[in-house]
Amino acid sequence: FFTTKEKGKGTGLGLATVYGVIKQNSGDIHVYSEADKGTTFKIYLPRSADAGVDSTAPVKAITNGLAGGSETILLVEDEVLVRDLALQVLTEQGYTVLEAENGEKALQISGHYHGTIDLLLTDVVMPKMSGSALAEKIKERCPQIQVLYMSGYTENAIVHHGVLKNGVNFLQKPITPITLSQAVRRLLDS
Repeated sequence: FFTTKEKGKGTGLGLATVYGVIKQNSGDIHVYSEADKGTTFKIYLPRSADAGVDSTAPVKAITNGLAGGSETILLVEDEVLVRDLALQVLTEQGYTVLEAENGEKALQISGHYHGTIDLLLTDVVMPKMSGSALAEKIKERCPQIQVLYMSGYTENAIVHHGVLKNGVNFLQKPITPITLSQAVRRLLDS
């Protein structure tokens, strides 16, 4: 996979991410493309073990009974849908959430915030600044902060390519509300 996008204009690797997520979940993808007619993607995934969970149920109903908290989380995610879901899950669990769409905005927010930021929840691959570069800069200001990375790439792929160090706190996208809630609470309690 490669990208033709200019530096700073996004990763351009959305299709690579989709392919990786599908393969990691024992699925398959078929692509049919014809000039001047368009492209069709057929995605096949095995039935989920959580098939009994209603995906349209409100997030609060899904995460009801899970331990939440009152800590402050800096959420950094360039994909609006992922950021909005994480924001909803975390605020309904009682956390104060500061949100940013990229690393530069996150640095501005953290620089102006007068309270303690307990957790940085950041995507790994983002335009303008990677999640690991952001974490280094945030840790200079807030050495006590916990960091939880998330990515559509596998942990092995991002460690193998030197994007993240082995043994970091990592969530594989797509992330369910339950997985996110449990990972955040576990890290804040450690």
